Amino acid sequence: MACPHLNPASTLNLDSAASSAVLDGAKPSPSRSPQHGPSMKRIRKAVLPVAGLGTRFLPATKAVPKEMMTVVDRPVVQHVVDEAKAAGIEHFIFVTGRNKAVIEDHFDIAYELNETLEKRSKTKELESLTQDLPQAGQTSFTRQQAPLGLGHAVWCAREIVGDEPFAVLLPDMLSRGSMEQMLAAYDRHGGNVIAVEEVPHDQTHQYGIVSVGEEFGQTFEITGMVEKPPKGTAPSNYIISGRYILQPEIFDILSSQEKGAGGEIQLTDAMIRLMGSQKFYGMKYQGRTYDTGSKIGFLMANVAYALDREELGAGFRQELEAFLKGA
Repeated sequence: MACPHLNPASTLNLDSAASSAVLDGAKPSPSRSPQHGPSMKRIRKAVLPVAGLGTRFLPATKAVPKEMMTVVDRPVVQHVVDEAKAAGIEHFIFVTGRNKAVIEDHFDIAYELNETLEKRSKTKELESLTQDLPQAGQTSFTRQQAPLGLGHAVWCAREIVGDEPFAVLLPDMLSRGSMEQMLAAYDRHGGNVIAVEEVPHDQTHQYGIVSVGEEFGQTFEITGMVEKPPKGTAPSNYIISGRYILQPEIFDILSSQEKGAGGEIQLTDAMIRLMGSQKFYGMKYQGRTYDTGSKIGFLMANVAYALDREELGAGFRQELEAFLKGA
């Protein structure tokens, strides 16, 4: 399933800051109110935008998608799917781009490999592949044909998501247990939920930041959002950390969303518009997120995940301590 380009007749005129970008073929549907209480729809589907070029990891990502780079012995995107699956997500929607077919292959049966493992009696390896394989119909793939931002990538999944609330998981961000915490927050509040984490105040200009309203323990009402505010102007030090639960009305807004920062369709801009009619809640993630899109974050994820592995942790820790002692 391909995601169409923006209609040239309605795209942003780069010579006019007042022009807007309207996504081709999308007609806003009548306004709908998100469900709450016993009739609230549960979250079954997750959108994973995996079309990014991974330029921060060149030359490694010239031929290998950044999402397929491994943390210990599993691709980053597999870790994210594992997190969502453990939380109860049933359907994974990958928004891909050119040269990303290997992601689709990873979540498919490899007949020759399975046959070879079986013949060589490598039962453990074969079982691990079988365990990781999604069931038939649990994955969908659609194309983002142009690099027009996260908002555009989410919009490309609209026909597969349909008229139900859904999750968005950024595959660069490894946050063990985050989706489970998000779903608990959604069950409590309904509406739209964003995972947030605290950072030092002198780093807020690097992130999307939310404003804090009424607090409910580990959650709070979001009263505003701003993308990368100038130093000293952030309304809080809570950053948007790569996990979202959104109502389907976001698609109507994205269909007419103007281009924002970087000349891209920004998801944050669309969420700000949706806040005019729906509630947003922040979920204070209890854990540590590793941004594998940065080199330091990627290396730290490998260290953390290796140390947590029963068969690797003790030996790796010993080697690591010996290395640091001699450094």
